[in-house]
Amino acid sequence: MKAHKSLITIKKKNSGRDNSGTISVRHRGGEEKRFLRDIDWKRNKLDVTAKVISIEYDPNRTADIALISYKDGQKSYILASSNLKVGDIVITANKAPIKDGNRLPLKNIPVGVPIHSIEITPGKGGQMVKSAGSAAYVQSIDGNKAVIKLPSGEIRLFNASSYATIGQVGNADLINKKLTRAGQRRHRGFRPAVRGVAQHPDSHPHGGGEGRSSIGMNPKTPWGKPAMGKRTRKAKKASNKLIIKRRK
Repeated sequence: MKAHKSLITIKKKNSGRDNSGTISVRHRGGEEKRFLRDIDWKRNKLDVTAKVISIEYDPNRTADIALISYKDGQKSYILASSNLKVGDIVITANKAPIKDGNRLPLKNIPVGVPIHSIEITPGKGGQMVKSAGSAAYVQSIDGNKAVIKLPSGEIRLFNASSYATIGQVGNADLINKKLTRAGQRRHRGFRPAVRGVAQHPDSHPHGGGEGRSSIGMNPKTPWGKPAMGKRTRKAKKASNKLIIKRRK
């Protein structure tokens, strides 16, 4: 099905280049022309029901999306949860039925219910748990704090006033999809990656040597920085105090 015309814009290609035109992300470029779907992450039309018109493919994300139409005629895109079907009625409200597609505050969601598109900052719109097949779970509510188990296994505190959508994100079968030829990868905007040991020593620290050779050193990035075994997460992060248990 064609995307709704008023809710799409052409995605600008940057091919891994920054604002000065130099390559800042390697192995990118040559993707198909894409149209960005304008996803309504906030869904701030409170207590107004909307009907699901269609479930559509979105080339810019792993999850499928649903086109919904409100009673006043306004249309918007939302993430399609696994049990959402054409013809379903969804609503954003302070207290809403616990069914797929409905959006309500964490404090009003029962323990053990799968949720997605969670706000970190109340009012900012869905920020976490948005990829295909993912779901978080409410573990407990204590005053203005909600304890949520994320798909990674991390247990984290959220503001209980933050909104979330009921249900697991759809298209969970994506993990079983295999790309069967190199061209499919190229159409998605990924260019070939050459092994460091196959390069010239001027191009990569792993390069050079007579004949086929091993790395011969601790693995390094093309810019000479340690590539394995070095911590990259900053020790002091503002969000650390909200993490109760780290991911697996």
